[in-house]
Amino acid sequence: MAYINTVTDSDPGSKIARMFAKAEAGYGYLPNMVKAFSHRPDVMEAWNNLLASIKSSMDLRRYELVTMAAAKELRSSYCMLAHGSVLLHGHFTPLELQAVVEGNDTAPLNETDRAIMRFAAKVVRDATSVSAEDVEDLRSRGLTDSEIFDIVAAAAVRCFFSKTLDALGVQPDGVYHEIEPRLKRALVVGRDIDSGCDLSHPA
Repeated sequence: MAYINTVTDSDPGSKIARMFAKAEAGYGYLPNMVKAFSHRPDVMEAWNNLLASIKSSMDLRRYELVTMAAAKELRSSYCMLAHGSVLLHGHFTPLELQAVVEGNDTAPLNETDRAIMRFAAKVVRDATSVSAEDVEDLRSRGLTDSEIFDIVAAAAVRCFFSKTLDALGVQPDGVYHEIEPRLKRALVVGRDIDSGCDLSHPA
């Protein structure tokens, strides 16, 4: 599940308890990633606020594609599975998403989508290698400088979250075992999914 223990607090008004309650209300269970942040709930709150500010100006599909490209480059199974699950709701079928993840020509992406994903991956892989030509390529596809900033920000912040989870040994939640097997194999690019299915509040 993780290399560090989960901190609990019996006071329902504590920051930890409020964080757990909010996560359980949103997911229907307490995710392993939230348990890891029990040591620093203020950091989770700051992360959520930062993410909300970045997403507020982005189309959801574009944000998720950027995040998937970044997560794949980071070998973050957790983020691939979580954001892949979002894209399965109204954006792609499991077979289509598998094609997106694997970079197949059959993926239902236009050339702008592909350029954005390549750019996001390059930001994560080596930001110093990003050139003025890379940015100009996105401009030539109709993206504004503000939209390009959003793509860079969404890719860059994924480094913080994915690396934090992986460095702490946090495994993707057992609920992701429910994903179609072939797609699940494509999404697991790093740590394996938690073998347990305990989705309850920690004792």
